[in-house]
Amino acid sequence: MAVELQVLGWSIVLGLVYVMFATTLSTGQRGLTWNASNRDGEPVPLTGAAARADRASRNFLETFGFFAAAALAVVLAQRANAHSALGVQLYFWARVAYLPVYAIGIPYLRTLVWAVSVVGIVMVLSALF
Repeated sequence: MAVELQVLGWSIVLGLVYVMFATTLSTGQRGLTWNASNRDGEPVPLTGAAARADRASRNFLETFGFFAAAALAVVLAQRANAHSALGVQLYFWARVAYLPVYAIGIPYLRTLVWAVSVVGIVMVLSALF
C-alpha cells in the first residue's frame, strides 16, 4: 500500500482523536446534560483549553479535506514519489503536534506547526504537477 494511503488512514484516526478530545473538554465545561440534549439555544461559551481544543478540531477539519484530496489524487494519478511521501508525513506529524501545542496555548509554536502541515500538503500537491 502506498505511504500516502497509509498516512491518510492514520490521519483519519487522528481526526477522530481531535474530535473526541474537544468533545470531552467541552462536555466537562457544559455538562453531560447539554451534550446529550438537542442543543437548542445558545451554548455557554467554552473557555481555556476546551475552547482551544474546539478551535484545533475545527482547524484540523479545515485542512484535512485538502490533505485527503491531494493524497488520493497523487495515488490515483500514480504520481506518488519520495517527495509526496515526505509531504504526507510532514502533514501527519505536524497535526499530531498541533493538538497539544494549541490546547496548552503556545501561540507562536502553534503557528509554526500549522505552517509545517500546510507545507506538507503543498509537497503532496506538487507531485501532481
